Amino acid sequence: MPDAFLPTAGRPSADTASADTASADTAFATEVDAAVRRLAGVAERTPLQRNARLSELTGAQVWVKREDLQVGRSYKVRGAYNTISRLDAAGRAAGAVCASAGNHGQGVAYACRVLGVQGRVFVPGTTPRQKRQRIAALGGDAVQLVVTGDTYDDAAAAAAASAATTGATLVPAFDALPTVAGQATVAVEVLDQLGAPPDVLVVPVGGGGLLAGCATWLRQHSPGTRLVGVEPAGAASMAAALAAGRPVDLPAIDTFVDGAAVRRAGAVTFPLVEASGAELVTVPEGHVCTEMLELYQVDGVIAEPAGALATAALTGGQVTVEPGQTVVCLLSGGNNDVSRYAEVVERSLVHQGLKHYFLVEFPQEPGALRRFLDEVLGADDDIVLFEYVKRDNRETGAALTGIELGSPAGLAPLLARIDAGPLRIQHLEPGSTAYRYLVSGPSL
Repeated sequence: MPDAFLPTAGRPSADTASADTASADTAFATEVDAAVRRLAGVAERTPLQRNARLSELTGAQVWVKREDLQVGRSYKVRGAYNTISRLDAAGRAAGAVCASAGNHGQGVAYACRVLGVQGRVFVPGTTPRQKRQRIAALGGDAVQLVVTGDTYDDAAAAAAASAATTGATLVPAFDALPTVAGQATVAVEVLDQLGAPPDVLVVPVGGGGLLAGCATWLRQHSPGTRLVGVEPAGAASMAAALAAGRPVDLPAIDTFVDGAAVRRAGAVTFPLVEASGAELVTVPEGHVCTEMLELYQVDGVIAEPAGALATAALTGGQVTVEPGQTVVCLLSGGNNDVSRYAEVVERSLVHQGLKHYFLVEFPQEPGALRRFLDEVLGADDDIVLFEYVKRDNRETGAALTGIELGSPAGLAPLLARIDAGPLRIQHLEPGSTAYRYLVSGPSL
């Protein structure tokens, strides 16, 4: 794929810059049109559904693009197939290799099997088992799954090393122009299905391939559409890149939103996003969990964490829209392991202020626990965790206690009763060292 649509370096005149941009957009549109043709009969034309819950909440007409119903339950097959299908005979014989948090790997696996190409998919140890199983099922005998490292970036390094030693083609999850063009076909479908440009399009952001593709294509075909990219608060690599003027490594990331937990934005995607003027917002992982539960319980949609990012930005207020506007949210994936729902519920309750943890020092005497129940707990409070080991050689013993409140407003009265009582009780704040060790670590 030519680099003609990459932003021009330097500071050309206004007329030259405008001409360069128009030429680049035309070149990119041609590549996207070719991707649409390649994907015909391979990728699903996923539904665009009006969402009553979100429409009522915002007053807008909110539509959800259901890429969770795509092949591999994610839009990632678009970029993966577009890239591998472009290989010549020698390239196909050499094979393909990729790194993935799970969804891209499924797209590569499916493309390899359909096209008769041998592939290797590297995933980090944090990739849910459900995604690993789907990669194996979609790839069959055409794909080898390799689990390595703790983050996507660890897997990416291993995949790059494999490609260098074997001669296989590296198929990036986001940081390559063929991938970007393949992901842009989502925007093509949205406009075709709506029959008119949307006022607002909200998409999730990991490394930036989807945002870069949609932004570049929309600039020519729907310049009036407001495009918003949504990152998880614990892995906002594109926002960090825009602030620094270049891609930078985040010192640490929260890998819970595994489909978008990328430490460093792409070198290819960053300039495209920067040139597009797209908005970027972040959503706390806890609210992503709350939205996942709403999608499941109200809408009957199983979304993975990254899949819920776009709609979470609406319900969380990070993206505000006007009544009557046409808003499209991309539900990017539905590969959520059912075993993760306990953590989803936990994170949601903590984020909403409904669940709190305390270290309670009980005196080693009869009736101490009864006094705690009678004098500290409120009528709507419930103990959901209690870990205590009696120590005969001490006068007190500490118990890790989890309390679920009837409403967030119940916290202040609870803390007041704690302050007024004789027991020594420490409130474990989320994010603190004690919380991470006692609550997020061996206790749960």
